[in-house]
Amino acid sequence: MAYKIGVVGDKDSILPFKILGFNIFYASEAKEARRMVDQLAKENYGIIYLTEPLGKLIPETIERYDQVVQPAVILIPNHLGSLGIGKKRIQQNVEKAVGQNIL
Repeated sequence: MAYKIGVVGDKDSILPFKILGFNIFYASEAKEARRMVDQLAKENYGIIYLTEPLGKLIPETIERYDQVVQPAVILIPNHLGSLGIGKKRIQQNVEKAVGQNIL
């Protein structure tokens, strides 16, 4: 079964992902982002990229999906730059898997 990849965020940040063939979904508020992530999870999306500013607004939703194998919710910088949240989450996940911080 092939899984889909979705990108959720503000228009300026996620529009370039459409060129790469990803499905893009606009959201600018916590309620919209939460609803969209939940909907994509139900629709067989294996990876959901979410801009860091939106991820910062819905930490409980992201933590809920951290407890399951799929979908993988990955935070990415928006067009204004990184908040460092996505990188920190990756470091934590690697440390959890390996037992130490190798990054």
